[in-house]
Amino acid sequence: MTSPTPYDLTDLARPSGGFAMLAVDQREALRLMFAGAEPAADGTTPDEVLRRVDDATLTEFKLAATRALTPYASGVLLDKQFVFDTAVDSGAVAPGCGLIAAADRFVPGNGEAVTDSVLDDTVDPHTVRTQGAVAMKLLVVWRPDEDAHRRVAMVERFVARCRAAGLVSIIEPVSKAPRRGGHWDWNAGVHAAADELGGLGADLYKSEVPLRGKADADVLHRECTRLGARIASPWVVLSSGVDADVFPRAVEVACAAGASGFLAGRAVWRACVGAANLPDALEADAVPRLQRLADLVDRAVSAPTR
Repeated sequence: MTSPTPYDLTDLARPSGGFAMLAVDQREALRLMFAGAEPAADGTTPDEVLRRVDDATLTEFKLAATRALTPYASGVLLDKQFVFDTAVDSGAVAPGCGLIAAADRFVPGNGEAVTDSVLDDTVDPHTVRTQGAVAMKLLVVWRPDEDAHRRVAMVERFVARCRAAGLVSIIEPVSKAPRRGGHWDWNAGVHAAADELGGLGADLYKSEVPLRGKADADVLHRECTRLGARIASPWVVLSSGVDADVFPRAVEVACAAGASGFLAGRAVWRACVGAANLPDALEADAVPRLQRLADLVDRAVSAPTR
């Protein structure tokens, strides 16, 4: 059997070589946004809050965001649970925007919308490729007191599945508190996850922004440089946990320290959740945000790394 011609990172990049990619794969986190609620101080969310918003509301938002924003994005990340198939069937993804399939299944529990993430074997890499995907993404929950061997094995299996189908592999480690509770250092977890998972062969590493972007430029630059040294592949930043108005500076600093752009959702479209006229809100608010971020990436990746 002939192996498929592999896609590569150029299928997700802008002409500058940078990445300005849109994430629309949020699931229960998006439901929480529509419910107008935030997690409690301990990170938990009551089930009754999540039940306020039906699945159709999430799908409608995701489709509208995909249609409005993919003309300006170099890639878009969609989940099979709510939107991938519908977006493909309806032609919602703009030509020239690389399609990324989320290959993870989020596990709720302990009051968290996402307490763990596992590789979803129902997302078949060969099938999503025939549907137009050029890449798959796997979110990995990193906790200091959980089994590193399990995480490593999951990432290695994911990378192998992508490679066999000729798809780009993207991993997204996220730092979470230990199961046993007690004091922990979120930022140290961001770096430890990169140490553990950044050299396992994934084509692209999607990282949380060190210090959540809340540091002066020199400190943030040092943190991003230290992070990048732990990652063997190109890397980009995500926007969860970073204020939307802070995110552009975080992207700029990260790119100056060696990052290649972003794969982000909230910093682009969060203000449009619950809008009375969603298409108008996306056009007026989210499109300019994405355009500014993309322009910033083009400038940043063209400048010398300092």
